Amino acid sequence: MRFPLVLVLALVVAGCGGAGRAHGTATLWVTRDRGASVVFAGTVPAGLDAIQVVERKLKVTTRYGGRYLQSIDGISGSLGGQRDWFYYVDGIEGATSAADVIVRPGDNVWWDYRHWTPATEDVPAVVGAYPQPFLGHGPTTVSAPDRAVARALARQVHGLVDSSRPARNQILVRATDPPDAALIRPYRDGWTLELGLALARRLARDPAALRYRF
Repeated sequence: MRFPLVLVLALVVAGCGGAGRAHGTATLWVTRDRGASVVFAGTVPAGLDAIQVVERKLKVTTRYGGRYLQSIDGISGSLGGQRDWFYYVDGIEGATSAADVIVRPGDNVWWDYRHWTPATEDVPAVVGAYPQPFLGHGPTTVSAPDRAVARALARQVHGLVDSSRPARNQILVRATDPPDAALIRPYRDGWTLELGLALARRLARDPAALRYRF
């Protein structure tokens, strides 16, 4: 008699665990021209792919059997015109078909429509999704001439100030850089964010100060 009871309890627990993985929401941004114009910003259900989350909120057309996004609300990509939709998850450029990317709870999915050239087609990461891609993607060290700014930025990314410990990511604030400079680039197997001091001080006060910025 005990075996059926244990089995039932195990099935209940397993069922609850599976349902939990499907619950939750993510953030969706749809913009144009490198974040200059916002088409949509809001929450979407997690558990869908990176095209389906857009379909939940806006009119979408696809190509190649639904594997690539062609248009959003009538704004269509054009190979000849060198304009297209590009997507980012947690600030990192998508490397595969968006149909293969399952959106997790808490993810930031950003679609941007922009002109491109062979030299500018790939933008591996963007600063406008800050504090991504630093949350949950390995340790981050923060260095700044203003210690209060360094501590504030470290809290935002759950990082360490001026640590000698090897880190996957780093945030560097330099008083010698242009005051409003913001650049993200690969570092080791993670990312470096370089900031001018004036912008870093604004970011320390407002974590959304870089929002939608390329």
